[in-house]
Amino acid sequence: MAIFVVHEHHATHLHYDFRLEMEGVLKSWAVPKGPSMDPADKRLAVMVDDHPLSYGGWEGVIPEGQYGAGEVIIWDTGRFEIEKGSPEEGVIEFMLHGKKLKGRFALAEMKGGRSPKGWLLIKRNDEYAHPGFKIAPMLTPKKLKDISKNPPYEKKEKAKTHAKKSG
Repeated sequence: MAIFVVHEHHATHLHYDFRLEMEGVLKSWAVPKGPSMDPADKRLAVMVDDHPLSYGGWEGVIPEGQYGAGEVIIWDTGRFEIEKGSPEEGVIEFMLHGKKLKGRFALAEMKGGRSPKGWLLIKRNDEYAHPGFKIAPMLTPKKLKDISKNPPYEKKEKAKTHAKKSG
């Protein structure tokens, strides 16, 4: 099984970066409202640049003046397995085994939408579904103090980028 990670990212606007280990990199989607355990929620997920696998365990502060400036913490992490599909096919169905996110999910590319990189992150109705789920940010003053001591992330390996550059 491969890893997944969800980063809580306090950039210009709070959002969550949903990452799946695929093809030797972390395929990444920015999810403005964050993932949900409620099958009724269809979350916008904008595909962004791939990230190196080493980024999956990083927490810290991206300095002002750099793309994505702000605090980044791990909101959830775990293992996942693809049931079917791929980014190239425009649909990925998978099972998450995380601390917070569990069960079956899907990422489905939106066709003809406003964003050419727009996808939907959908929780499937299974035994882990939680109707009425509300995401709770985890960045506390103590956590901010702790991650502020971490060095900025330095790319030690180059991600093979399959997604178009995001601006």
